[in-house]
Amino acid sequence: MTLLTRVLEAKKTFSFEVFPPKTPEGHARLLETIGKLCALKPDFISCTYGAGGGNRDRTFEIVEHIQTVYGIPSMAHLTCVSHSRAEIAAILEEFERRKIRNILALRGDPPQEASGVSREPGDFRYSSDLVAFIRARFQDRVSIGVAGFPETHVLSKDADSDARFLKEKIRAGADFVITQLFFDNRHYFDYVERLRKIGVHAPVIPGILPITDYAALKRFCERCGASVSREVHDLFGPLADDPAGTLEAGTAFAIKQCRELLKGGAPGIHFYALNKTHPVDDILKALRNSSF
Repeated sequence: MTLLTRVLEAKKTFSFEVFPPKTPEGHARLLETIGKLCALKPDFISCTYGAGGGNRDRTFEIVEHIQTVYGIPSMAHLTCVSHSRAEIAAILEEFERRKIRNILALRGDPPQEASGVSREPGDFRYSSDLVAFIRARFQDRVSIGVAGFPETHVLSKDADSDARFLKEKIRAGADFVITQLFFDNRHYFDYVERLRKIGVHAPVIPGILPITDYAALKRFCERCGASVSREVHDLFGPLADDPAGTLEAGTAFAIKQCRELLKGGAPGIHFYALNKTHPVDDILKALRNSSF
C-alpha cells in the first residue's frame, strides 16, 4: 500500500476525514458516501477511531475498503490512552493483516467510565509513546501522522510547551502533522513558525472544517478548545436560522481560507468532511481550478 510520506513528498495534497457510524445502516450509508468522495480523487482519506467495540472494527474495515476497492491511500486513526501495550500490539497485528500502512497516532481522551481505571506499568501515557511503539515495530514500512494544535492543546500550559510536545512526537518517529480545525489562518502560520524555530520540519497539514451549522460549530469548538474568530461570528451569526445561506457562506469562507493557506506554503488541506460529500466537493473543485 502507498505510504503517505511518499505522497506528501510529491505534491500538495487534498484529503478527507470520515468517521465510523454506530449502526449498520449508518455504515452502509457511509460506504456509499465513500464511493462519492473517492470519485473526487483525493490523495488520501483518514478514518477516526472508536476505542473498543464495533466502532474500532469499523475503522479498520473502512480503511481496508478504501484501499482495496478504490486504490486510494487510507489512514487509520489509533488512540492509545485506554489501551494496554498488549492491546495495541494486537491492533498493530490486525493492521499488518489488513495491509494498513498509514496511521494517525493519537493519545485520545479517556472514556468517562474508565476514568478510575489504574494504568499498568509500561502502558502509554502520551501519543509520543504510541509513535515510538509503532515505529519500533514497523520501522520504515509505515507512515505515521500525529495531531497538531495551532491554538495549543487544551492541556498545554502555553504555545511554546505545546510546540515542544509536538517535537517529541517527531523525535519518536512521526512523519507529518495534521492540525485541529481553526478559522484564523494566522494561528496556523504562527504555529508552523514556532515549530520551524525549534527544528521541526515535518509537513504540517491544516485541518479544515467547512461551516454548515453555526450553532453546532460553536458547541464543538467549546469542547475541543478551538476559537471562533470574530470574522466567523460576524458572518455566520446573522445566518444562524438560514441553512442555505450558511452553506453558501461556509463554502465561500472555506475556499478563501484554503487558498490563503496554500499560497502561504501549506502542504495540502485535510477536510473534516463529516461523512458528507457536500460542500467539500465544491470547495475542492474551486481549489483545483486555482494556481498556487
